[in-house]
Amino acid sequence: MRIEVIGLEPPCEKCNQLLENAKKAAKEAGVEAEVVKLWVLSEEVRQKYGLPLSPALAIDGILVVQGKLYSVDRIAGLLR
Repeated sequence: MRIEVIGLEPPCEKCNQLLENAKKAAKEAGVEAEVVKLWVLSEEVRQKYGLPLSPALAIDGILVVQGKLYSVDRIAGLLR
């Protein structure tokens, strides 16, 4: 599983928090996941997702949230 946290560079507080929440959620849900941080204006992100609101969260290539900070429990629920 690949979890992508999409945000600004340098990262804002919400981007950093979403990244930490995603890492904790993967452990809590008991899934093996690669958690990566991507820059919202990168070519890779723009080709895949357009221009999402930051911070955004994608799971296995599907944009599940943008412009919001999801909690550890909510992300874990998405991963299950």
